[in-house]
Amino acid sequence: MTRVGVCLSGCGVLDGSEIHEAVCVLLALDEAGAGIVCCAPDVPQADVTDHRTQNTVPGKVRNVLEESARIARGHIRDLAQVTASDLDALVFPGGFGAAKNLCTYAADGADCQVNPDVERLLGEMLATRKPVGAICIAPVLVARVLGRLGRQPRLTIGNDSAPAAALAAMGAKHVNCAVDGVVVDEALKIVTTPAYMLARGPAEANAGIRKLVGEVLRLAAPGEKA
Repeated sequence: MTRVGVCLSGCGVLDGSEIHEAVCVLLALDEAGAGIVCCAPDVPQADVTDHRTQNTVPGKVRNVLEESARIARGHIRDLAQVTASDLDALVFPGGFGAAKNLCTYAADGADCQVNPDVERLLGEMLATRKPVGAICIAPVLVARVLGRLGRQPRLTIGNDSAPAAALAAMGAKHVNCAVDGVVVDEALKIVTTPAYMLARGPAEANAGIRKLVGEVLRLAAPGEKA
């Protein structure tokens, strides 16, 4: 059974994982018969947002691992305890949590810092030739980590010029992509799709996410050429 890590960043699009995207990933993996290893860093969220008003709640604190456990139905591991040897592939759903809690892109743009365990695990996956999928805004953290390693992945966030420019500043090559498409970097085994960077609803987001999961599983298959 192919073991796929799903790295979550909280629970809710404005301060954590985009729930539709996360659930679409989990459903596609389960339907494909993959083993799912949900994980998240055990750190405070960058902020807490009231999703009704879309306003940040001053002084409120939530934990990324605890909030992510809501999506994982409690079956989740501390990212610090997950290594590439535990996985055959890794997927990052989007949501602002990817840009706030897994890295600081939301505040710092192309100069962002990446959570140390996210950076470690991504580096391990790259070193062991295991595929990584990144959805919505999550490609920015992939670009940052791989850029620091001297790699230039082909990635997409759809067609938004600002994050595309940030990806380029971090060393990646941005490729415009439709909502139901994917961009596959065969050499580095990186797969990306825009999802809610472009999607108008869960069906549109799901179309690209299902393709991403299929490509990640293909790249993870035994005997897949580097």
